[in-house]
Amino acid sequence: MGAYLLQQFVNGLSAGSLYALMAVGLAMVFGILRLINFAHGDLMMIAAYLAAFSLGAGFPLEVAIPTMVAGTVLVGLLMERIAYRPIRGAPDVAMLLTSFAVGQILQNGTLLTTRLASQPQQIAFPSPDLLGGVATFGAITVPRVNIISFVVGTLLLALLTVFVTRTTLGLSMRAAAEDLMAAQLMGIKINRVVATAFAIGSALAAVAGLLFAVQAGQINPYIGFTPVLKAFIAAVIGGFGSIAGAVIGGYALGLLEVFATTLAGIGDLIPPGSVPPGVREFLQQWLPSSLASYQDAFVFVALILVLLVRPQGILGRRDREDSL
Repeated sequence: MGAYLLQQFVNGLSAGSLYALMAVGLAMVFGILRLINFAHGDLMMIAAYLAAFSLGAGFPLEVAIPTMVAGTVLVGLLMERIAYRPIRGAPDVAMLLTSFAVGQILQNGTLLTTRLASQPQQIAFPSPDLLGGVATFGAITVPRVNIISFVVGTLLLALLTVFVTRTTLGLSMRAAAEDLMAAQLMGIKINRVVATAFAIGSALAAVAGLLFAVQAGQINPYIGFTPVLKAFIAAVIGGFGSIAGAVIGGYALGLLEVFATTLAGIGDLIPPGSVPPGVREFLQQWLPSSLASYQDAFVFVALILVLLVRPQGILGRRDREDSL
């Protein structure tokens, strides 16, 4: 039982790494522009397709990854320049609807491209050997991609922390997030700061897209919706607009999902006679394995509880107007 729970803990950290990578991109853009960019998940989808085509064409992983990241960053920068920059300063609802429109354009553009290339709507992802297989640590068996997801996610988030706290451009991004107008009056080039936020967010989404595609084993033009929704929930739990909050929310959400699934059916994992009489039967009755299919319901219940107790999120802060 202990080894099984430890294995699930590693799986939760892996899922949390992907959610954190996505949530950080959302949090950076929201912190500066107050834009909830729901097209962010489609950047992850674009990255998965770029990786699939590169690997399918026979490119080695060390070539496919830079190609995927560069292509995704280019799409993210074009998204910002064409769709979002012209409406900067518009009402929040206008920017939100624009993000939905951009997402639909990317989805349908990918669908059209795959049809013109005579590809089915859903294709198998050519997982590289480096990301396949399992790693065994005693009684624990963990997919290798889960371990790599955690390590890569942690490393990238650490590098991002150094960037936003130790570099001039990173400090400019933090200043713009505090007060965009004041930062502009102080001489900070806002267009450069916003483009940098989109580029970094797109690069993180690209890495998340590759790791997600390897775990899923297949991709289609609509795979970005669920991850961006989970990333949005993670950002809200951590405190929307806070990079550190997005990271904490991502890992908290990943662990919550995995352990909610683990609790469902835990009575079946307990050997008969190892617990007091009636306990195993009670768990089997009230926590059946069928509850695992409702893990998203547990996530939303947790979101509601967080918002009831702390509406601004774990590391969020109330606006001055809200505290009056």
